[in-house]
Amino acid sequence: MIRVLTSLAGLTAIYALVLASLHPWDLVAGAALSTALLVGFRQFLFGGWPGRLEGLVPRSLAFIPFAAAVIREILAGTWTVAAVVLHLRPLSHPGIVAVPIEDRTPIGVAVTGLVDTLSPGSVLVDVDWDRHVMLIHVIDAGDPDAIREQHRDFYRRYQQRVFP
Repeated sequence: MIRVLTSLAGLTAIYALVLASLHPWDLVAGAALSTALLVGFRQFLFGGWPGRLEGLVPRSLAFIPFAAAVIREILAGTWTVAAVVLHLRPLSHPGIVAVPIEDRTPIGVAVTGLVDTLSPGSVLVDVDWDRHVMLIHVIDAGDPDAIREQHRDFYRRYQQRVFP
């Protein structure tokens, strides 16, 4: 029930932010639309009727260092790309690196792809579910093993507790 109410409140808040209005009738309309979306897509969103959301507090607390690590990755990627664009660093080894999925869930793979794409200098190109790898294009693929280790370390230290 908490999961449904949290989803309902979040969707209604997004509706209010999009309208830039907190008028009561707008909130009622947003809540009605949010309810319709949650009921209509409950199988996709919750796998039927939602059950208890296990580990919400630890996951919420682990999100803070995860968000900080994402910001750090974005800043480091921005610096690297700026150095290449300003010719302070040569563009010597751009390429695609196959990073193992390991024990990531499909949502974990999506979050990893999002984090890689948010950070300048890398982008998720494809997920090869048959080979169990993510294909990531990086601006400096000179040491693919170091890139794989960096992804493994980021996942284990920050992402796994929030988005496994």
